[in-house]
Amino acid sequence: MARHLITSALPYINGIKHLGNMVGSMLPADVYSRYLRQQGHDVLYICATDEHGTPAELAAKEQGIPVADFCAQAHDAQKAVYDGFALAFDYFGRSSSPQNHEITQEIARELKANGFIEERAIRQVYSNADGRFLPDRYIIGTCPHCGYDKARGDQCENCTRVLDPTDLIEARSAISGSSDLEVRETKHLFLLQSVLAGEVESWVDERADSWPVLASSIARKWLTEGLHDRAITRDLDWGVPVPADTWPELAAEGKVFYVWFDAPIEYIGATKEWADEDPESRDWRSWWWKSDTDVRYTQFMGKDNVPFHSVMFPATLLGTRAPWKKVDVIKAFNWLNYYGGKFSTSQQRGVFTHDALEILPADYWRYFMIANAPESDDSSFTWEHFTATVNKDLADTLGNFVNRVLSFSKKRFGDEVPAGSAAGEAEVKLGEQIAELLAEYESQMEALQFRKAAAALRALWSAGNSYLEEKAPWLEIKTDQDGAALTLRTAMNLIHLYSVVSEPFIPTTAATMRAAFALADDTRTWVTADEAKSLSTVPAGTPFTVPPVLFAKLTDDDLETYKERFGGASA
Repeated sequence: MARHLITSALPYINGIKHLGNMVGSMLPADVYSRYLRQQGHDVLYICATDEHGTPAELAAKEQGIPVADFCAQAHDAQKAVYDGFALAFDYFGRSSSPQNHEITQEIARELKANGFIEERAIRQVYSNADGRFLPDRYIIGTCPHCGYDKARGDQCENCTRVLDPTDLIEARSAISGSSDLEVRETKHLFLLQSVLAGEVESWVDERADSWPVLASSIARKWLTEGLHDRAITRDLDWGVPVPADTWPELAAEGKVFYVWFDAPIEYIGATKEWADEDPESRDWRSWWWKSDTDVRYTQFMGKDNVPFHSVMFPATLLGTRAPWKKVDVIKAFNWLNYYGGKFSTSQQRGVFTHDALEILPADYWRYFMIANAPESDDSSFTWEHFTATVNKDLADTLGNFVNRVLSFSKKRFGDEVPAGSAAGEAEVKLGEQIAELLAEYESQMEALQFRKAAAALRALWSAGNSYLEEKAPWLEIKTDQDGAALTLRTAMNLIHLYSVVSEPFIPTTAATMRAAFALADDTRTWVTADEAKSLSTVPAGTPFTVPPVLFAKLTDDDLETYKERFGGASA
């Protein structure tokens, strides 16, 4: 048994997230965490809401409530959606927690003590129309590198280059749209990434070959372009305060740490939040203090988050000279688009997670998103593709198999698993095929290749259908009742196997399938190769019930209704 620390990129507090956010971080992390737990590993899956920064302040102001109240309400709203998707976090924290404040300030002090933070007077953009200094994210303009005309002052979403606000062409305030901007002098703290660049590059070189290509290529691109010192404080009312015992002047001015400085530290902070709920049995440092742990740490995120997690956060931890645990593998994802364009709340374009759950149960979405995860390239959600996948894979290949096997067996043999004759050539061949497909499934899951894992799972389901069509128990029973009973018993064992191995993808449906069999002591968490070959985990005489339809087929009317509500290709 190994110890696995799993984190997914923190969802920002402002607004319910769309399907692209879900498939690019939290959902694959959940699938992987569930799989590892089934393998018997000790797993800690940590996530949290990212609550600092200007957008939270502005959203709270728009609603006329204190920012702390806004964040508390938004956290609960997001957590309810993630619970609806059956995301099995071990802890879902908040970056505004006292624990994150404490650890962020501790890390900042360590960096200063080691000479990797310095105070600098800089000239910063001030908006006369808004009467305030503008944080980087609230200055927009044209990227000087790729020409994208909605680049933010900290990073271009289009080419992922890190920017300074003064780099932007035709810069304007994202708050008011005013271009009446001027540059004034103020003081900020800088993380000396240029001094740490060699260490970061060596650290990346030691690990990146084991990362998926998307993550390693982005990290190396950043390093090739050179690391620059980065301002890690902002002029905001909401954030982790600069500690007054270390920087009294800046603390008096109300400076807070940059959200991208404290947000990754919240992975540690949330782990402490988790441990503080049960301090006698939980030790947060055993997960994060490298000298005391054998933890394997895997991060999940969209490609825009890779630079901060592969370079800036490691630089921060390296600079402390403390034995903080650093990531072993970064699993990055490309974009999930909507009919080739971006999801947009303002234009009512695309599916957001709370709306998705209103339409259909979570397992429909979980399976579709992972089976079509944007791993190798950007992918596009369309209702046509979604409907076809649900109908073919979930309703026909899996759901119909379960229903017709159990319904037919109950009708002809009663509500216990029939005995029938001993396994024959077809069953031996099937068992070998199932064992091979299960090994492929396990291999792809361990390699973090989720689309390929979904394809292997689908192939497992298809194998059952092929076996059933070959044996045709509805015909077999007319001439060989024991043979038909064997066929149905074998198919029921496949259903039980499916209920176990499908759990990471479709946990609610898997539990329903498993509950169909009244096994006296069904504590199995996975299926061994020998069990897969023998297909004998559900013995004859086991009582069973026929569950309701697992997946309803989607109709042409459903398709048109969804497109009308959320927009289709014409949008």
